[in-house]
Amino acid sequence: MTIASLSELEQSIRNVPDFPKPGIQFKDITPMLASGRLFDSTIHHLLSDIPTGSVDKIVGIDARGFIFGAAAAHRLGVGFVPVRKKGKLPWQTHEQSFDLEYGSNTVAVHTDAVAPGERILLVDDLLATGGTAGAALQLLSRLGAKIVGVRFVIELGFLGGRQHLGDVDVRSLITY
Repeated sequence: MTIASLSELEQSIRNVPDFPKPGIQFKDITPMLASGRLFDSTIHHLLSDIPTGSVDKIVGIDARGFIFGAAAAHRLGVGFVPVRKKGKLPWQTHEQSFDLEYGSNTVAVHTDAVAPGERILLVDDLLATGGTAGAALQLLSRLGAKIVGVRFVIELGFLGGRQHLGDVDVRSLITY
């Protein structure tokens, strides 16, 4: 199977106007996921600069980050850790609240999900304002994780989300 180019990946992303509310141009990744070649290529590109053995666990953010994060963890042969919305994890958790464009939200991670010093790659589908990823990074910092990098499939660069992620290696496959 040949690896799809980033241009091919970008062409597979469907724009859905006015979803979930008027004025929003939603970036729909389901066509990318529906193709085995495109999905595999996305994971390939997300991990292209991650040396073998440099990551202990992949952390994925609820919910689409689970898709890419779990596949990346499988590819690297490492564990996967979910960062979920408050109230969705069954064990003891650390929580971090953050502001959204319209309101606030809280994410959580199990208190024993990451050991101090473990090397973590954080993965999500989309970087917008940086609130969710920033909160996830704060949680991982509280657990003593060493952040190897943060990877996104899509970045909405005009929203300036990178500035809320601190001094970490942030890379996105496709930027709008």
